[in-house]
Amino acid sequence: MAACNCNSKTPIPIDFLYAIDYPGSMNRLPVPTDDQLRDTLSATMMPHDLEQALPLIHEINELKKAKNAVILGHNYMTPDVYHGVSDYVGDSLGLARLSAETQADIVLFNGVHFMAETAKVLNPTRKVLIADPEAGCSLAESITRKDVQELKKKFPGVPVVTYVNCSAEVKAETDICCTSANALKVIESLPDDTIIFLPDAYLAKNMQQQTKKRLIAWENGKCMVHELYSGDDVRDMRRQFPDLVVISHPECDTDVTEASDFAGSTSQMEDFIRNSHQKNIMLLTECSMGDNLRHKFPDRHFISTCHTCPHMKKITLTKVRDALVKEQFEIHLSDEIIEKARKSVERMIEIG
Repeated sequence: MAACNCNSKTPIPIDFLYAIDYPGSMNRLPVPTDDQLRDTLSATMMPHDLEQALPLIHEINELKKAKNAVILGHNYMTPDVYHGVSDYVGDSLGLARLSAETQADIVLFNGVHFMAETAKVLNPTRKVLIADPEAGCSLAESITRKDVQELKKKFPGVPVVTYVNCSAEVKAETDICCTSANALKVIESLPDDTIIFLPDAYLAKNMQQQTKKRLIAWENGKCMVHELYSGDDVRDMRRQFPDLVVISHPECDTDVTEASDFAGSTSQMEDFIRNSHQKNIMLLTECSMGDNLRHKFPDRHFISTCHTCPHMKKITLTKVRDALVKEQFEIHLSDEIIEKARKSVERMIEIG
């Protein structure tokens, strides 16, 4: 996805949009000490819950060393999982890059199922685990491989760009994947004037406002978290906080992104905050994103109308520990799916 300043009449330069230092490109995070964890987690956890979590965090971090495992943590993980046991954190694009580069024997993806599938596609010989196989995604569940095949029959020769929030089977029918961080860049990389863009209807609407190409969207696909936000939410908060800076995710409808000061992926949100001097910030995305950013930017005041993703919240420390101990809930994909899906994912990574 291209980050966009939706209130601005002047487009943000393309060089700025994609000059993102993804957390996925950084060095492995150090194992935090108890004091560091108490300092980090005290803002979002009750003291007794925090103390109960510490032994689990220690056990998980020891298991990682014993099993040569790496844990990838999406930005929507709860703070105890995100800060306590993640080796790398970031958005879908950054973590996809990392999963392609890791030399670990085991990759445990703390996110939702399609993310773990993507890691398996890029690491077919490694053991890829997910802490809870029921951690799904409303976007991924909105479309099937057969749906894509039918669209390709209806629009022969039209290239298919698919948001990475989809199953590996759907990726196998795709010419190139994208994330919310690089969707516009992927669209503009294709020579075609018409593109099938799946499955997020709102991301397609946001991209259609930024490209002259015709996008054929899948109207059934919406994020169950981001579709809850409205432009009225933004306007109501601005009346209370006139100096508020509003940052939204492009999985929101266009009435939300147009009312926002900035729209972008989770890593682009963090990058925008880092480069901004604004103190009062409203985040329109999943709850844990704000929780995790509060620690990174203690000088900012985060205001949020909080909506949680029930799928992301299925990933808990206990389930992470059990997944490593038992090496359970391994991702299995056929060779055919891996081979076909890998091409679309690697093309996305090459675009950057």
